[in-house]
Amino acid sequence: MHLYFTADTHFFHKDLLGNSDFAPRPFKSVAEMNQTIIDHWNERVTPEDTVYHLGDIALYFIRPQRAAEAAVLDVLNQLNGHLILIKGNHDNRALFKYLEAHNYTYGGKPKFEFHDVGVIIKVDHRQYYMTHYPMMMGIVKQIINLHGHIHHYAVNVKEDINVGVDTPETDYLAHKPSFGTPLSMAEVEEMVAGKFKDFQKRR
Repeated sequence: MHLYFTADTHFFHKDLLGNSDFAPRPFKSVAEMNQTIIDHWNERVTPEDTVYHLGDIALYFIRPQRAAEAAVLDVLNQLNGHLILIKGNHDNRALFKYLEAHNYTYGGKPKFEFHDVGVIIKVDHRQYYMTHYPMMMGIVKQIINLHGHIHHYAVNVKEDINVGVDTPETDYLAHKPSFGTPLSMAEVEEMVAGKFKDFQKRR
């Protein structure tokens, strides 16, 4: 079992289509965007893995609302792995309630797990604070904030790492993953080390 991290998939969000500085999504349709994320996700993630999704799952406004929620559930059910969902600013409580009502056992664990604010995990003596919004933590030791929300931007703090699908911080990686691919723990650590070295050069 492996851990992976992502954010800001924005499934169905047609207003993001095209090239922009904020969230480059050069796709002809949301169907193409959705399928690209699904394909790249499943090329890496197995059914036994766990993916921390740090908010903004989808943005889909059709009536009735339940039809939109059912469409989002259908997409999430096509994604391998157990999904730990941290609420983003575009994730309304009704969607979380719908997903919870349609949750199911998957490989001996629930398919979905829900958190309103964030989750903390410890890996190799380092704590990772996982939130949707970037955190201003001040002076810390062995704490890294993994976040989303700001799309193709990076926080000018070495302890803050953007793991969203649009993040520019994959530039710290020797091999940049395809769009929509959740980041592995090794890639996160490489991004942390790369950003630290980058800040050392600025002194």
